[in-house]
Amino acid sequence: MFATRQRSRRALFCAAMIAGLALAQGSGAGVTIADPPVEGTAESTAQALADAITAGLTPAADGRQPKAIVDTGSGSSWAKSTSSATVGEGPEMTAALAAFAYGLTHPDAAPSGANRWDCKPSAAHPNPVVLLHGSWLNAYDTFAYMSPRLARAGYCVFAFNFGRAGLLEGGGLGTILPGRFGVGPMEESSRQLAEFVEQVRAATGSEKVDIVGHSQGGTVANRYLKFDGGEGKVGKLVTFGATHHGTALMGIATLGRAINNLGVNILGFYEPLVGLANIQQAVGSPFYAALNANGDTVPGVAYTAVGSRYDEVTNPYDWTFLRPGPDATVDNITLQAGCEQDISDHLTMMYSPRSTSIALRALDPAAPTELACTFNPWLIGGGGSL
Repeated sequence: MFATRQRSRRALFCAAMIAGLALAQGSGAGVTIADPPVEGTAESTAQALADAITAGLTPAADGRQPKAIVDTGSGSSWAKSTSSATVGEGPEMTAALAAFAYGLTHPDAAPSGANRWDCKPSAAHPNPVVLLHGSWLNAYDTFAYMSPRLARAGYCVFAFNFGRAGLLEGGGLGTILPGRFGVGPMEESSRQLAEFVEQVRAATGSEKVDIVGHSQGGTVANRYLKFDGGEGKVGKLVTFGATHHGTALMGIATLGRAINNLGVNILGFYEPLVGLANIQQAVGSPFYAALNANGDTVPGVAYTAVGSRYDEVTNPYDWTFLRPGPDATVDNITLQAGCEQDISDHLTMMYSPRSTSIALRALDPAAPTELACTFNPWLIGGGGSL
C-alpha cells in the first residue's frame, strides 16, 4: 500500500512538472538545469502571451472585451512576521524525523551547543557562526545534528527563529502546527537577521560572523548581505539546499507562476494558505528579480553552496548554486559527488555527516577536515548511523 501511494505521488509530481515546464516555455520561466534562471525576462514574455490571449477572446454580451493581465501574485502589504530568541537547549539528534517531532513540542528550543552567550571566539575560529533555518522549520529541528558538532569543533554558535507569523498574519496553514517558522515576508526576515547579527557581534566582540543557512535561510542571508547591511559583516556563507534562484517544486511552482502570469492569480489566492515566503520562493518571482539583479554575490564573502540530487524541494537542485561576482569566491558542491551512498533529501541533508564535514571545511579551509561519506537515507536521516 505504501509503495502504491509513493508511486502515485511521484506520478502526480511528474505530471505537474511536465505541465509546468510546458507552460513555462511559453511564459519565459523555463531554464536549463545547468544554469540558474535568467532574471528580468519572464514578465515581458508573459505580457506578450497575455496580449495574444486577449486578441483571441470573445467579447462579452454587453460588448466589453475581456483582457488577460499579468499578475505576479508575489507581493503582499498585509503579511507580517516577527523573530524570537530560543529558550534552553534541546537534545542532540541524529535523525530528522525525531528532531521534527521534538521541535513540535519544543518549538523555541535551541539546538544543542547554540546560544551560549558567554562564548568567546578563539583565535583559530574568530567568527561566530549564525545558523538559519528554512521554511516551516525552526532552529532546533534544522540544526539538532550539526550545531553540537560545530560547537565541539570550537565555534561559538548562535541561532534564532525568524519569520514567525500566524495564519491571520500571512503565515499559512502550516503555522497551525507549533514551531513552523520562516513563513513571513523574506524582506522582514532579512531585517530580523540583521538585528540578530548585531546582538551576536556585541556579545562576542567579533567584527564578522559566518553564516550557515538551510533552504530559505540561505536566501534570507543573501538578502541581508545585499540590502540590509550585511556586506562587510559576513566572512563566509555556507548554504544547503538554499533557494538562491527560486524553486520549481518539481514543476508545481513553475506551473503556478505561469498561470499567474496569464492573469489568474493562483499564487496570490494560495498566499494565505502556504505563507508569503513560500510564494516568494517560486521561480520567476519579483523577489528574485530584485535579489539577483546585480549578480549572485557581494564582494568580500566566501560562498559555499551545497545541493543534493535527491532534493525534492529546491529543484532543479543546481539552482542552489551561485556564480561568483567581483571579489567573491564560490564553491558549488553536489553532496553526492564522490559519495553516491549519501541519498539525503532536502531535510535530511542537515543530518548528513558529509554535510557537516563540508560545513567544517568551508568554515576553516586550513583545518585538515576529511569529508565523511556514509549512507544517509532519504526522509529519515540518521546521521550515518543507520
